Amino acid sequence: MGKKELLRKRREKLIEEKGVIYLDNVRKVYSTGSPALNGITLGIGKGEFVFIVGDSGSGKSTLIKLLLRELTATSGEVYVMGSDLAKLKHRQVPRFRRNLGVVFQDFRLLNDRNVYENVAFAQRIVETPAMEIRRNVPAILATVGLAGKYKAKTKELSGGEQQRVALARALVNKPSILLADEPTGNLDPKNSWEIMGLLEEINESGTTVVVVTHNREIVNAMHKRVITMRKGVIVSDEEGGEYIDED
Repeated sequence: MGKKELLRKRREKLIEEKGVIYLDNVRKVYSTGSPALNGITLGIGKGEFVFIVGDSGSGKSTLIKLLLRELTATSGEVYVMGSDLAKLKHRQVPRFRRNLGVVFQDFRLLNDRNVYENVAFAQRIVETPAMEIRRNVPAILATVGLAGKYKAKTKELSGGEQQRVALARALVNKPSILLADEPTGNLDPKNSWEIMGLLEEINESGTTVVVVTHNREIVNAMHKRVITMRKGVIVSDEEGGEYIDED
């Protein structure tokens, strides 16, 4: 094995040890010149459940967009599942995203289709055989408590039910990582806790879960790892942490 190949393998091993998500001294500066992220170094291990918290403008949304490869870093390195995201070609991005499930605050459902079709859509994108779709979609709908709603149009559902559809769609392809951006932002307390309970169950099955949230009560009650961001930097990273107020 040549020296270059040996160095490459050592680096790959280091990245793997750092976790399924690893950022090394990452900066992101928008065209306005203001830095959204200013030297972030962060590792999230396989099977972790992590909250990312901070006020508006702290860099949370930019971080999520980097992990999804919607944005690229101005400098530094971003690795997800061993992939160097700066080196991903545009045509490789859809395949990379198959490892990620994503849930948003505003659900982003297809309102002209029923519940079944919304979830099946995620399977068709990755060219899952029709027979598997017919098996997988009812199974994941049952997991999120919507077994009896598969024919309903999404606009007929409550907010909590819509978020469950979004969660089912994010999970049906069995992603290694679930990114949830303000998943309870449009929900009442009861539905918020039910969604968080589902996320915890998903995590216990082995999926790495990263939740961006402003919900102080949930963060403080669940005693997970809490990463606090402020003005583009990480100011706190605590196991069993709590929501830290702006000074």
